[in-house]
Amino acid sequence: MPDFCAAHACSNERNLQTRSRGITFHKFPKSKERRRQWELAVRRNGFVANDRSLLCSEHFRDEDFDRSGQTVRLRDGVLPQIFNFPAHLQKPPVARRSTATSRRAAEPLPEAPSPACRTTAREGRKSQKRTSSDHLYALPSCPVALKAKFDAAMKALWKLQCEKRNALARQRRARKKTDNREEPPSLCV
Repeated sequence: MPDFCAAHACSNERNLQTRSRGITFHKFPKSKERRRQWELAVRRNGFVANDRSLLCSEHFRDEDFDRSGQTVRLRDGVLPQIFNFPAHLQKPPVARRSTATSRRAAEPLPEAPSPACRTTAREGRKSQKRTSSDHLYALPSCPVALKAKFDAAMKALWKLQCEKRNALARQRRARKKTDNREEPPSLCV
């Protein structure tokens, strides 16, 4: 029985010609969860992989393979990613945010300025700046810088809460407008 690649519009068959071109074939994983991920990646309507279903090496990246041994194997946890899908199977592009509020919500929080930390007079040293540039998630070693970062985060949080409250109030007013009712104005300005 001939073995063909299960990918959409792929006609690679396991034979001497494909082997000479360096194409290898790989069975779908045995675990149900991983097999389901591969089936979804193939994007064939109603496709359910069986024990003989295969994908050829053209649907995987070069770094997905372990070529250290005599046989070419896939590394653990890889998914097929290279396909030539027709237009109706392509993933739609991610829509841009349309409102100013949603665009602002997607922006990262502003960085707080890190003021200089002063050492105690007993140590007799000049003021020095201590910042943790090793990792972005690390806390500053200076309490003043930490307080400034906290204040900036609290200010951004308060602003977002007010925007949320105002948006909910606008939504309630719009809903009640259709019912011919009025809502009191929002508390945040």
